[in-house]
Amino acid sequence: MSTSGVKKLLFEENERVLCYHGPLIYEAKILDSKWMDEDPDFTGPHYYVHYKGWKRSWDEWVPETRVLRWCDENIKMQYRLRALYRTKQSSSTKSACSLDTEPNSLGKRRRDAKNEKEEDYLNRPEIKLDIPDTLKGQLVDDWENVTKNQQLVTLPRQITINDVLARYKRFKKDKRGNRELNEDLLEEVFDGLRIYFNKALGTMLLYRFERNQYADIRRQNPDKDLVDIYGAEHLLRLFVQIPSLVAHTNMDAEAIHVLIDYLSDILRFMQKQQKHLFLTEYENADRGYVAISDTN
Repeated sequence: MSTSGVKKLLFEENERVLCYHGPLIYEAKILDSKWMDEDPDFTGPHYYVHYKGWKRSWDEWVPETRVLRWCDENIKMQYRLRALYRTKQSSSTKSACSLDTEPNSLGKRRRDAKNEKEEDYLNRPEIKLDIPDTLKGQLVDDWENVTKNQQLVTLPRQITINDVLARYKRFKKDKRGNRELNEDLLEEVFDGLRIYFNKALGTMLLYRFERNQYADIRRQNPDKDLVDIYGAEHLLRLFVQIPSLVAHTNMDAEAIHVLIDYLSDILRFMQKQQKHLFLTEYENADRGYVAISDTN
């Protein structure tokens, strides 16, 4: 059994919890826990979970951002997401709505979880970033394409994350009544998103089936930023994780409020532009790729 030394964890081993897997939430049991601090890109509290009714091969280490307390409020949220998924499954045509998502800190104000005081960590304020239902539906489609249909987002994306951000900035500058756009602050928000994405993609934002594709892309483009390779599909996943990631920083309440306002507006833009920003069809992985992924 792993221990976390003097550092406290919010959840205990053998505790019944809810855990995100993709856009949906499942009942799970915590088998082990650990405060990871060896890898600077993979720090903080993690839990080894078993999803109820799933094969042991699906057991995995997950960051605390994916674990929820077993309570009525979270169970209701689980049912709401499941109902949304069933609605999309029963639909004869895929929705062409817009989308967006997840994570790290604005600028370089990230707090190192390794040195974070227990009382600060355990008493972090709750941060909410609402994802519109249409974008949650996009997340469900994304999860189903990759995990169930064994398909992949075609990379590099024709419209990359940097392109999405540039389009948003152009939209805000052109929009009537936005003559006083604070471009410096907007660029700071963009820089924070880029930092979060580049650091979080490999450890938090990929489904298991995508990991070999990620490794190939990194080998082929060692000097290229990930925000110039991936697109809106993975950016949306990042937005889901933003609240928990920001909670690990030492940003003050005012800065957090400004950040959430900007991110919410970017989400609304992505929703309006969904049919232009997101893939309508994922690519089928070849047999060789599927075979390699199945053995990992």
